[in-house]
Amino acid sequence: VQLQAYGGGLVQAGGSLRLSCAASRLTVSLNCMGWFRQAPGKEREIVAAVGSSTYYADSVKGRFTISRDNAKNTLYLQMANLNPEDTAVYYCAAKMVYGLALEPRWYDYWGQGTQVTVSS
Repeated sequence: VQLQAYGGGLVQAGGSLRLSCAASRLTVSLNCMGWFRQAPGKEREIVAAVGSSTYYADSVKGRFTISRDNAKNTLYLQMANLNPEDTAVYYCAAKMVYGLALEPRWYDYWGQGTQVTVSS
């Protein structure tokens, strides 16, 4: 299984970015998929997850949207109204046992991470 995350970059506060996570040897529509982020000196935290239901962290609710393109077998995270507190390395992850999970320890596969930097 491979997860390839991309789409990060430098954006000004209030801007938008879309992260993508291309999966191979795994079907994104059949597994719980999540986006996590880790800022310097902080623990990795859940941003959003999608399985039989969808979850968003309170800090991103209303600004971020997680979605899946089954034809492309790709997971997305559309981020809007970004602020400097969103600066982090963003990771996509897959959980092989179906069922929504919010903690990193439940996920089996991880992408390599993509840096998102929001300037004020």
